[in-house]
Amino acid sequence: MEVILLKDVKSLGKADEIVNVSDGYARNFLLHKGLGVEATPKNLNDLKLKKQGEAKIAAEQLAEAQSLGTKINASEITVKIKLGENGRAFGAVSAKEVSEAIKNQLNLDIDKKKLIMNPFKDSGTFTVGVKLHPKVTAELKCNVVSE
Repeated sequence: MEVILLKDVKSLGKADEIVNVSDGYARNFLLHKGLGVEATPKNLNDLKLKKQGEAKIAAEQLAEAQSLGTKINASEITVKIKLGENGRAFGAVSAKEVSEAIKNQLNLDIDKKKLIMNPFKDSGTFTVGVKLHPKVTAELKCNVVSE
């Protein structure tokens, strides 16, 4: 019997997969516990429509991330830090400070976990990677200047 899985089933498959199992296993376990539905033409069509909708949403998210990426690539932010006599910083510029500078200067809400960077301990211009989507990574120029 062919069954469309509604949830992930260990050692059988992931959600929205069509699997072929024995009739007893399907009726007594998968269908009984709500882990799957029988692969009727109506259910197969529903699965097809669901996958098309998910693909459309994913394409829209990718296009949105790409447009945001081009905006970030063309942008530049400035972060101020206290420097000692030899040009070394008291502390470092972390992802949190860069995220706050992006919010204040560019009006974009970027989570600090999406920033790909090491803390800056010197003044100068640095490049910060911004992971917007699994397929889209932008680069932002960050100027670190003395207060």
